[in-house]
This record gives sequence, structure tokens and C-alpha cells, in this order.
Amino acid sequence: MYKKIVLANIDKIHTTKMRIDRIKRNLDINNIDVVEFCKNKLLDKDCNIYKKGKNFYCQIHNIVITINSFSYTIFNNNSSSNFGILSMAQLYFLTGNKMEI
Repeated sequence: MYKKIVLANIDKIHTTKMRIDRIKRNLDINNIDVVEFCKNKLLDKDCNIYKKGKNFYCQIHNIVITINSFSYTIFNNNSSSNFGILSMAQLYFLTGNKMEI
């Protein structure tokens, strides 16, 4: 259901200049159009899209793409090696496992 919503609005997906650098750093990618990279991941048949609160979480392989569901702004991308910077609530939502600190 959420995948259809995101794909129907794929042309609205964008990010800010400041976030581009963060996304590149988090995903360890260079010389790539970040928005096109994310759109291609969203279009992949293996991409699972969930909604929690105001955000869509798009998980594919070892990447999580977070998109605001109102503005379609990409504001956080993480590879599995960067899960430490996700909140415990995000980890619980994405994995279904309660995390103890």
C-alpha cells in the first residue's frame, strides 16, 4: 500500500543541498546524484516501504531511506553499518525487535 503511494509521488522526492552531503557520507557514495540513487532504490522490487508517524521508511538490502510523507523530502539515509545513528524507536520499527540499552 505505502509503496504505491511513494511510487505515485516519486517525482516529488527531493532533498536539500545540506542533506546531500550527509546522505553521501552515510551511504559512502560519491559522484552520484543522491536523489536519483534513492529513486532507483525505491523502484527496486525488493524495496520494502513502511510508514511510521509522518515518515516513510524504505528498506532495501542494507539501506534505509527515510522520507517525510508530506513533503517527500529525503532526510536520512543509513546503511546497516550506520544503524547506530538511528533512534531506538526507528530500530524497533524496522526490525521488530525490542532493543535494550
